Amino acid sequence: MYSVNDFVIRFANVNGTGSASANGIFAKSIFRLGVPIAPKNIFPSNIQGLPTWYEVRISEKGYLGRRDGIDIVVGVNPQTYADDIASIKSGGYFVYDNSKRLHDSFFREDIHFVGVPMMKLAMDNYTDSRKQQLFKNIIYLGAISALIDLDIEIVKETIAKTFARKPKLIVPNYEALEIGYNYTKENCNCPIDFRVRKSDKTGDSIVIDGNAATALGLVYGGATVGAWYPITPSTSVASSFEKYCHKLRVDKETGKNNFAIVQAEDELSAIGMVIGANWNGARAFTATSGPGVSLMNEFIGLAYFAEIPVTLINVQRGGPSTGMPTRSQQADIISSAYASHGDTKHVLLFPSNPTECFQFSALALDLADRLQTPVIVMSDLDLGMNEHMTAPFKWDETKAYDKGKVLNAEELDEIEVFGRYLDVDKDGITYRTIPGTHPTKGSYFTRGTSHNEYAKYSEAGDDYVKKVDRLLIKWETAKKLVPKPRFENAASKTPYGMLFFGTTNYAAYETLDLLGENGIQIDAMSIKAFPFTTEIFEFLENHERIFVIEQNRDAQMRSLIINEYNYDPKKLDSILHYDGTPITAHYISTSISKALNKSEKQSQAL
Repeated sequence: MYSVNDFVIRFANVNGTGSASANGIFAKSIFRLGVPIAPKNIFPSNIQGLPTWYEVRISEKGYLGRRDGIDIVVGVNPQTYADDIASIKSGGYFVYDNSKRLHDSFFREDIHFVGVPMMKLAMDNYTDSRKQQLFKNIIYLGAISALIDLDIEIVKETIAKTFARKPKLIVPNYEALEIGYNYTKENCNCPIDFRVRKSDKTGDSIVIDGNAATALGLVYGGATVGAWYPITPSTSVASSFEKYCHKLRVDKETGKNNFAIVQAEDELSAIGMVIGANWNGARAFTATSGPGVSLMNEFIGLAYFAEIPVTLINVQRGGPSTGMPTRSQQADIISSAYASHGDTKHVLLFPSNPTECFQFSALALDLADRLQTPVIVMSDLDLGMNEHMTAPFKWDETKAYDKGKVLNAEELDEIEVFGRYLDVDKDGITYRTIPGTHPTKGSYFTRGTSHNEYAKYSEAGDDYVKKVDRLLIKWETAKKLVPKPRFENAASKTPYGMLFFGTTNYAAYETLDLLGENGIQIDAMSIKAFPFTTEIFEFLENHERIFVIEQNRDAQMRSLIINEYNYDPKKLDSILHYDGTPITAHYISTSISKALNKSEKQSQAL
């Protein structure tokens, strides 16, 4: 019996050999068939020469999380043959370049070996060494298309779309594709036990990476200034923002840019520019990763205490220190929530897919202005740099940006004395002015030092306490403005709950199906923001035992919940995964099942 539209394929390449185009064409061809895909690019943190893998999960059921076990490996990097072959599930396939003989030590009796002379075919058909290397990738694309019965015309359509701006490359790529396809059809048993068929499970979905979605959300959300310092995996947020600005923020009449992008000399300078731009009335952002947030701490504290809007995109990676720059984690929760010294609390948004990256980055700009405080969008490398199938973006063209409590000249005329930090409405949010609004009124000195309600320097204890206590009132107001969690209730009442956030969503929702198949009912909650809303507390109170799923070593979300609610730690079980790869549903479901079985055995023993 063969499997249709349900398998995982991995391409094992060498970084810098031009394989990315071929691998991407493969994934998008499957998507064009109407079959859901979940691509993952696993790459080293150097420029070229080290192993790289491109993994695609193909799932008729629409599961978009990473799955344990590989069904097909396309091996074109002899350096990783041993590991690649070891990763294949029993009954799977190793498709390799047999231009050179495969050593006997690599063979496994429980998997299939399919040899295609990829490099020999390339050398026989191309004289230029660079073309031989590049077209070898398209040759293996043709070979795998034959093996899994992928319609070659669909692949050609994807090639044509990929190289639409370089039409001279289309026909040569067609030819290389057919070389691999025809050889494999004539010399190998086709198709194999894993195949693809046309389906209709993608609907109106799109495929896009989270960083590009974030950048587009920033543009639609009104950002006109971006200041940044390059760091993996956030750099493409800035480059994508620039690309979209050139399309959407250029004055049609004058041809002048209505945006500014500055590559700063370091992360501290970048956020300093963002603070200055926001203080001046622009909507500005910076994008970085964990090490950058560490360097920005001093200015984050300034923005919090002086109450200046800041939007910060944190695309998390493995840490601490340099850590694993090209691996994914959710390990900046605590450092971002309480960034800077002293008593601070920052609004965090947790997008779980590119659609939410688009929505939350635009929302972050509104929240930063409304709350006059830093707002941090907590993406990660998996979400930011990998392409994901996601719902199409929607934007209300009638939407007005929420600039918050900004006084204009007429309003200042009606005020006898302006107090920058006076809590007039008792919601913790004060009124501010933009420089130059009024010739004589509304000016104030912006301080990082302790100050009173009129922005005057003060070391009086009462003034300081009044200030920081008001910031807690603002924190309570923020709870009414941030996105609420999403719930998935079990079919029947259960004492068990599962809590997750960000990219753990992909595996967590699949876990519900796996647990259900084993008779385990569990309610689920996806957290979208910090501060925590009342719905989160109610979920915690309504369950006897909560499993907290997160991708870090120290259970940071669990710690945040305990700290904020003074919650009983005994009710919170951690399911932790932090090797840099995305967590899987099998890992979560197995961990929960073991924990529940252990508890049941302990109860029986008592």
